[in-house]
Amino acid sequence: MPEFDLNDPDLPKWVKTNALESGGYPYGDTMDGDLYRDRLRALQIELVKLQSHLLATGGRVLALFEGRDAAGKGGTIKRFLENLNPRNARTVALPKPSDREAGQWYFQRYAANMPAGGEIALYDRSWYNRAVVEPVMGFCTEAQTAAFLREAPQFERMIKDDGIHFFKFWLEIGREMQLKRFHDRRHDPVKVWKLSPVDLKALDMWDAYTEHRDAMFTATDTPDTPWTVIRANDKKRARLAAIQSVLWAIGYKDKDFGAIGEIDTSIVMSPEAYLAERAHS
Repeated sequence: MPEFDLNDPDLPKWVKTNALESGGYPYGDTMDGDLYRDRLRALQIELVKLQSHLLATGGRVLALFEGRDAAGKGGTIKRFLENLNPRNARTVALPKPSDREAGQWYFQRYAANMPAGGEIALYDRSWYNRAVVEPVMGFCTEAQTAAFLREAPQFERMIKDDGIHFFKFWLEIGREMQLKRFHDRRHDPVKVWKLSPVDLKALDMWDAYTEHRDAMFTATDTPDTPWTVIRANDKKRARLAAIQSVLWAIGYKDKDFGAIGEIDTSIVMSPEAYLAERAHS
């Protein structure tokens, strides 16, 4: 891949040309804006119904949003929560652990933020930091990651067995799309804060992220708590797909299947299907 300078105000032509279709993305155009807004509105109405159902029944929803830097995790969560009552629906985005937290059981601070009855908790990165970001960046040892990959399925089985509606989303983008989004952040004064030193370091560690992502899928994609891969080069389609995936999985009063719509299986798939497709591309 050619050298790329984020400080260059002009986006290189090869990034512009390849960004949307990078990583095998199946669409050459982003979703029409008016269609997206109409679809999102319909889905958000369904989310309000779902929240009412959870409050009435004491149900709980927990969703993890993982993916490469700039994959659109925060934006997807924002649209998910946009019209919900914030007293019962929240984002969990934990900072770097304190010295005390670093000495706790690894899952402890994440478990403390689980949803109570009637609540929705959406994690903008989660305990899966230990599977990808931390080992790639040298923030943990190989032994710690290996222990995590053994323990995570057991921890998640307890979550599932306790009756929580549990979802694990991996938002995947192509390398050129990541470069484009980093460039956009670098040159937008209201987004520049999103570009962290870890993001910049990640530019040179694409293959390492891929290797650890694949190992994570192998160890933690279980029948009880499967991963859902969402190709996220087009943020609009990705946001709709994530909301649809939650709504389809849970029963609630006055559920409108037509409003939810069919999930686009060309961008939403299992890790096994995604990796098999990439292996043959």
